[in-house]
This record gives sequence, C-alpha cells and structure tokens, in this order.
Amino acid sequence: MEKIISNKIQCKHCGEIIESKSIHSFVICKCECCSVDGGHYHLSRSFRTSPEEDFIELSVVEEIDDNQI
Repeated sequence: MEKIISNKIQCKHCGEIIESKSIHSFVICKCECCSVDGGHYHLSRSFRTSPEEDFIELSVVEEIDDNQI
C-alpha cells in the first residue's frame, strides 16, 4: 500500500510547480496545460497532450505495510 506524502507536478511548458493539498484541491498551472487533484488521497492528473510531454512528476509516495494503517 502507498501513502501520498506530496501530490505535485511541474509543467514542462511554463515551469510552474503545482501541488494539490486536499482531496478536492484541483490546481491548474498558469498556462493551463496541466493540473493536479486529489491531495493526499489519490494522484489525479489532467494534461493537454501526454504526461511525457506536459509535466514532470514530483510527487512523493511512501510504501507502507498493512500493519501501519
């Protein structure tokens, strides 16, 4: 199982780093090419062309075992 420590990306077009900090925190970069959502609950991405072309993944995720839940 995974625990999301930070949910963020960097737009390859405008360079802005955007972060979603809560479950309904939908954040769009300043050039509107990509977005993040989901906070520490799930990693959700939107993009214009493809993940490889539009953003750099910067999220930090930690592996935890079932006993730590």
